[in-house]
Formats: sequence, C-alpha cells, structure tokens
Amino acid sequence: MIRLDRRAFLAGSAATLTATGGLAPTLASASAPELLAAGYPYNHVKALIDGNVEVAGHSLDFELDKIGDLNNHIFEGPQTRVFSEVGLGPFMLAYANDGFRDYSLIPVFPLRTFRHKSIFINTEAGIEHPSDLKGRRVATPGFSQTSLVWIRGIMQDEYGVRPEDIEWIVSAQDSGAALSGTVSKNENVFPEGLNIRTGPEGKDESDLLVDGDVDALFHALEPRAFVEGNPKVARLFSDVRSVEQAYFEKTGIFPIMHAVAVRNDFVEKMPELPTAIFKAYSEAKSKEYEALKQKWYYETLPWFSAELASTTEVMGENFFPYGIEPNRKTLEALFRYSFEQGLASRELTVEELFTPTSLELMEE
Repeated sequence: MIRLDRRAFLAGSAATLTATGGLAPTLASASAPELLAAGYPYNHVKALIDGNVEVAGHSLDFELDKIGDLNNHIFEGPQTRVFSEVGLGPFMLAYANDGFRDYSLIPVFPLRTFRHKSIFINTEAGIEHPSDLKGRRVATPGFSQTSLVWIRGIMQDEYGVRPEDIEWIVSAQDSGAALSGTVSKNENVFPEGLNIRTGPEGKDESDLLVDGDVDALFHALEPRAFVEGNPKVARLFSDVRSVEQAYFEKTGIFPIMHAVAVRNDFVEKMPELPTAIFKAYSEAKSKEYEALKQKWYYETLPWFSAELASTTEVMGENFFPYGIEPNRKTLEALFRYSFEQGLASRELTVEELFTPTSLELMEE
C-alpha cells in the first residue's frame, strides 16, 4: 500500500511523500533499508515519488523541496537524505573550492533547460542583439547559480559577449524565491576582476529592470513583471524556440541545471545503490515518455502532439538522456565555463564528480 498526500504532491509543496509497501517479500529485508530522498515533483520523476517505481526494493520517503534548500541540506544541513536533487553548479563549487566530499553525483539530471529564454531586457534600453549587452548593466538574483553560468558561457561562446563586458548588479531580493527557495552559499560566489555590486535594499530583480536601474536581466525564472505582462519587460530573443533549437543543432548541448547526489557513506555500505537509483529514475522517465504519447487526448494545449513530434525530430526519442556519455559534452562545457568565469578553482572532470560505479551506466 502506498501512502501519498496527493494534494501536497500536485501542489508541489514541501511535504513528505512516503511509499512504504508493495515490496516483494524477498526484497523487503534489513539489507534494503528505507531511504530518504528529495527533489522537485517533475512528471518524469513522479513514478518514483508515488511508489510505482522502486529503488531495488527499498521503501522510500521522498521530500519535496526547493533547490536552494536542497543545496543547503546537503552542504551545510543535517544530510539526512540518502540521495537528493542538487544544483550542479553549486555542487561543482563545493567540490572544487570547499573540499566537499560527503556526497557524489550519479548521472541523472532531473532539470535541464535551454537558457536563451532566460535573458530579459528593458524594452526602452535599445537592446536588440546580444552584442548590445556590452557595457550595459545586467541584474541577476544569484551570480553563480548554474543557470547564470550557462547564460554567461553561451553569451561568450556564441555571441562574443564576455562577463568583463558587463556591469553586474546582484539584486537584494528575488521575485522567484517562492519556487527557488533560500539562496545557498555557492549560488553567490563572486569572482575577482569583474564589476559587481549589490542592488538597493527593497528591490528585487524585477523592480530593477522595470525601473531602469538595469538594462537587462539574466534569471533562471521568469521575473514577476514579465509574468504580469509589463510592457517594459521582454525576452531578448523573441523567437526563443527557434534560437534554442538552432543552438542544439549546432552544439549538441542541452544545458543541465540539476543532478542527483548520493551519500558516499551509503555507497560504501551498499555499492549497488547508485545503479539502483539510476535505474529507478530512468524507469520513471520511461513511464513519462509513454504517457506523453497518450496525453494529446487529455491535454488542454491544442498542438501538444505536434510539439512532441517536433522535439523528437530535433533531439531524438530520448530527448532527456541520463548517463555520462550522452551528456559528456554538456557536462564538460559547464566545467569549462565555471573555471573560465573564475568560479571554480580548477576545471573539474566527470570522473572525479560522479561516483565510479555510475560512470558506465547506460539507459536501456
């Protein structure tokens, strides 16, 4: 029997969801203890959360949480979670700069998204092309968030706009905090040699953009003013879908935001655990792939099937891949960006961040 607070799950609140039954008698034993895990309730993780997919017979408590709080729990908190979603960029900085070794990564990436959509402009600032960002004031609510590392890297590689070309304003507040949670330590690392200052108290990044304190905004989420339809705020790329598809076709990179971390002491006791967790996430995602093929009948969006077909045509059937090899180029790009931008003390490698038993894991 699965005990699940479905209202809390659907609302995405920070509730605890518990799947405690349905185990084969041969698996439910002292050698397969209950595991505490955490993350966001994505559709491609839902089967793991609600108990339809198991981690090799382990019963599972799955806590819903926000990324800043997920990071803080692992890096500075009680570390009670055996495995957890984590910001990939903050994990990299904790590993490289702070000597953090309590958790290692497995190549499951619950959140990834293209980042051209994450550049917003004040429509009165005269910005029409990425090159127009040179010499401008750009706000951000968290300088070293994974999303910001990606945006700056893409701007430099694709458009020749370097971090040094911009005056950075770190907002005192974030209009998207309800979704992202408390900012963690490694989301606000400031490199030397850049023009960075803190914005005025009482103003979030949305206020700064609307009021003209800054010309543009790099933000993982949509700022409040954009959501509300303020005419002073627009995306830099008006046809962002075409721009992002062209970027993928050119580079093969689908930016990764979050990974899954597992406690190293549990891996030492249960060497098979990383494989079991990987397979569980992969199976849950496969169930969502199958569900997507049927959702056209139930979805409100009129061209849902066409969007799915378009995505698979550009990115393939497994457009959200797990495992190292399908993602090596993407991971190494982020490692390079983090080092080049003065955030990580050195350029990291896949082999040191990911637990060794997960390096060869492939999806079926």
